[in-house]
Parts: sequence; structure tokens; C-alpha cells
Amino acid sequence: MENVKEKIKETYSGVLQNTPQSASSCCGVSNCCGSSEELSTFSEDYSKLPGYLPDADYGLGCGIPVAFAGIEKGHTVLDLGSGAGNDVFVARSLVGEQGKVIGIDMTPAMIDKANENKKKLGYTNVEFILGEIEDMPIPENSIDVVISNCVLNLVSDKLVAYKEIHKVLKPKGHFSISDVVATGKLTSKMEGIAELYAGCIAGAMEKSAYMDTIRKAGFKNVEVKKEKTVYLPDSFLRQYLSESELIAFRSTGVQLMSITVNGEK
Repeated sequence: MENVKEKIKETYSGVLQNTPQSASSCCGVSNCCGSSEELSTFSEDYSKLPGYLPDADYGLGCGIPVAFAGIEKGHTVLDLGSGAGNDVFVARSLVGEQGKVIGIDMTPAMIDKANENKKKLGYTNVEFILGEIEDMPIPENSIDVVISNCVLNLVSDKLVAYKEIHKVLKPKGHFSISDVVATGKLTSKMEGIAELYAGCIAGAMEKSAYMDTIRKAGFKNVEVKKEKTVYLPDSFLRQYLSESELIAFRSTGVQLMSITVNGEK
């Protein structure tokens, strides 16, 4: 898994070489949106949301979790895989001056960019921390709301990740997480390609197993708030699969979906 983590860091550091928004792709995989075939992109439009900062938006999400998170003034919010700060700054507009928003990311270059954006805005109640979701440097029972956008699929052990989320949330705290899941099991070939893992594809769990994992971590009232199918064109998949491997994948009928799911501690 370490080589996959390094690939993820390398991929997301490379995203910063692009202009914000122009980097929109399948969660960091280049050329995913460059096909002439019809493609449902992962990312959604944040531009009309309060607190939106174009310099923080690299189009790397697969939903808008803050829209379903029930964030209120005074809340302490934690964003997992905060990148350049896109969701953090939107959440900050909701918690107000009396609240706090923390972003955690394992990519140093993203933390640097997020702090650069924070400095432009002059916020004193926003913090970006270098760390990993499986072992967060966050006190137990300290967070009102956890959000995350197309990041949990990058974690190899989702149960560990959701247990960590459960640990840091206050009693009766909740999460709203946008992520990528699959309607069935991906082929072993696809699961073994690091680039597809970094692209939020190879790490996509079967939807039913994903939901079960959240419940096993101790959450209740687990509910999908929004979902949509994401189409990956053959021209994109041929960058990673041979013709026979592509045919094998298509024969499974498995599709990817972006979902936004909520749960309560």
C-alpha cells in the first residue's frame, strides 16, 4: 500500500501544476475528461456556494458534501482530504466567526497550497494539518461534523478510516461524505493499477459493502443523500487495460457511482 500512497501523493502534487478548475478530472487522473466520448465527470459545480474560492477548486471532488452536512454556526468541522481548501472555505462560511474548520491531508504540497489560500483570506479559525485519515492527529470527541469529498476511496482500509471518524466525532456528531463506489466488484486487474487507485477508481468498494462498513464502525441512521452513475469511456480505460481486459471489465456490467452518504454517532 505504501507505493500506492506515494503514487497518490505524486498525483495530487502534480495537480497543483494546473490552473484551479482546469484540472477537473476523475479525481486526479489526467486525461479522464479529455475523451470525445460522452463522459459523466466526478466533480460538481461549487461556484455559486457562499465561501467559494476559485483558487482552491481543482475539481477533484465527486459531490458537494457541505450541502447535506447540516453545518451550523459555532460548529467545529473536520474535512478529510482537504486538498487546497475548497470544502473547508465553504464550510467556514457556514460555521461563522465563532466556529472552526480543520482540514487534514497527507500531501504536503496540498497543505502548503491550502495555507497559501488561507493567508489570502485572512481566516483565523481555519487550520490545515498534515496527517493520514487512518490515524488522525485529532482529539477524540472534538468534532461536530466530518465532511470529505472523494477521498475515502483512496484509503485501503475503509473500516479503520470510519472508526477514526467515529472516534473524533462528539457524541451525536455526524458526517456527510461524498465518495465513489461500484455496483459490483471491479476486476482484479483494475484493483491492482496504482494510477486507477489514485484516480478514485480502483479503490471503489461495492456499494452494499461500503454501507455495511460504515455501520460496522458504529454509525447509525446511515443514509445515501445523493447518487449518480459515473461513465468511464473505453478510450480512457485503454490507457490501463488491454483489449481483452477491457472486454472482461465491460462483461461484468459493473458501473461506478458517486454517492453522498450521511451517518450519526
